[in-house]
Amino acid sequence: MTISPTLHKYLAAENIAYDEIPHVLTMSSALTAQACHVPGDRVAKAIVLRRNGGYLLAVLPASHHLRLADLRASFGDDIAMATESEIDRLFADCARGAVPAAGICYGLDVIVDDSIQMQPEIYIEAGDHETLLHLGRAQFACLTAGCLHGRFSTHD
Repeated sequence: MTISPTLHKYLAAENIAYDEIPHVLTMSSALTAQACHVPGDRVAKAIVLRRNGGYLLAVLPASHHLRLADLRASFGDDIAMATESEIDRLFADCARGAVPAAGICYGLDVIVDDSIQMQPEIYIEAGDHETLLHLGRAQFACLTAGCLHGRFSTHD
């Protein structure tokens, strides 16, 4: 598997340019950043949350931790981590745990941490554990246009 079909179709339809970067098998965004020799601040990890009977994708740097309390303060107490089975269902064309930071093409609301959008370039999972997509800041802005933004993470 390389780039997920859903993500590939969306990027093509929106004319969002990217480069595919193959890498050794990794099982976390932090390890992916190391394997690709990319700062963790520039790798966008995606965390699937359950909210008000639906789902929300939180996008933050791989070098950060999610502050769930901050999201709850902004969006209400009905925010929790999604289960693996929920994530598998939502991202059926992706390998388990390789969620792309592009929830819009999967019909999800997205919130982007302010710290990731300030990077000069951003890398996102392609939907497997061996491919990273490289986008410029402008391309990432197109990918996340219309998404919510805020500060909800802390640096490791």
